Amino acid sequence: MAENTQAAPAPKKSKLKLIILVVVVVALAIGLSVAGTLWFLQGAEEGGSTADQPETEVFQASQYYVMAKPLVAALQTDGRQRYAQVHLAFSARDTESLTALEKHLPLVRSQLLAVLGAQKFEELQTPEGRDRLISELLTAVNQVLEAEAEQPIEQILFRNFVLQ
Repeated sequence: MAENTQAAPAPKKSKLKLIILVVVVVALAIGLSVAGTLWFLQGAEEGGSTADQPETEVFQASQYYVMAKPLVAALQTDGRQRYAQVHLAFSARDTESLTALEKHLPLVRSQLLAVLGAQKFEELQTPEGRDRLISELLTAVNQVLEAEAEQPIEQILFRNFVLQ
């Protein structure tokens, strides 16, 4: 007495349709997201209305000129002979300033030695004294460049600083 009962098979077509529908919806959402992002980015690149937006400055990295020979000068002190040896680098945003500096290097070097030689040994031992020296050196260099109708440099950097 075997009963012939079979369980009804699960409807596979409805699950397949559901999976296909979910995949299509997800693909459509991703596609719309990418399209929207590209549209906004393209609008930002074009700048929209350029009349409303001010132009932005383009960043220019600093350029450097390294002085090959150090400056060596005898310093003012209380009866003992003291020396300063300074290795310098110059910084500017444009190469024209550094080219002009290199062109007028003999005059610049002479002015730098005059400023360094006028310093007091005790003052150069302090951070404030070295900062003041950098300021005076920068002023001297820019005065030379200004007298030669050239663009100024932005800063002077110590590469090495020795007091003896």
